[in-house]
Amino acid sequence: MSEHSVPGDMAPSASSKTSAGDRGVAAPPPAGASPASLRTGDAPDRAELERVRARDPEALEAFFERYFDRVYGLVYRLLGDRTLAEDMTQEVFLKVHRAAHQLDPGRDPAPWIMTIAHNACRDLWRSNAWKLTRRAASLDGDSPLAATLTRGTNDPERDLLADERERLVQDALLKLPEPLRVAIVMHDYQGLGHEEIAAATGVQHAAARKRYSRALAALAALLKDTLG
Repeated sequence: MSEHSVPGDMAPSASSKTSAGDRGVAAPPPAGASPASLRTGDAPDRAELERVRARDPEALEAFFERYFDRVYGLVYRLLGDRTLAEDMTQEVFLKVHRAAHQLDPGRDPAPWIMTIAHNACRDLWRSNAWKLTRRAASLDGDSPLAATLTRGTNDPERDLLADERERLVQDALLKLPEPLRVAIVMHDYQGLGHEEIAAATGVQHAAARKRYSRALAALAALLKDTLG
């Protein structure tokens, strides 16, 4: 982990804090799953969000716990590096803390958080640090075998095949242009609707739908020879 961490009044307690490695990365959505079914439970009620907006320490801790997996899943899919995703997730929640006064207690906060996460990733992509990170990543990648051995299930062969499929999908996602990658990750992995994605990425609703269709076609073309 880097030096980034959430503010002291927002950090999870020792009993509840876990790393992204302990939590794992969200698996690909099941075939036929609707975006609405991918949402991670009900949003906090208005009273809870009012407390988050006021930067109440307990409310911020609960908020962090509720959305950690979802933010981490988004940035991992976009960046393709687990350690970098952990650091970026911490950075996103720093930004959430600073922007808490902008939270609308009358709305589901998930699209707002995903917008902050997307913008943080976009800023990284535009930086020199990202270019250096990608060069280093080309020399050292995650091992599907290592992931299987540490998973501890009763069917390592099946897990290895699943890990390999997951690696192929993730590699293909990272080959997509940034806008197409964002469209798939936000819609299929985060369960956001096209209207929410349009707002998060600053495009029109119709453009977001067309971009998603193009993204699916491009991803299918990349996976055609590898997944059959």
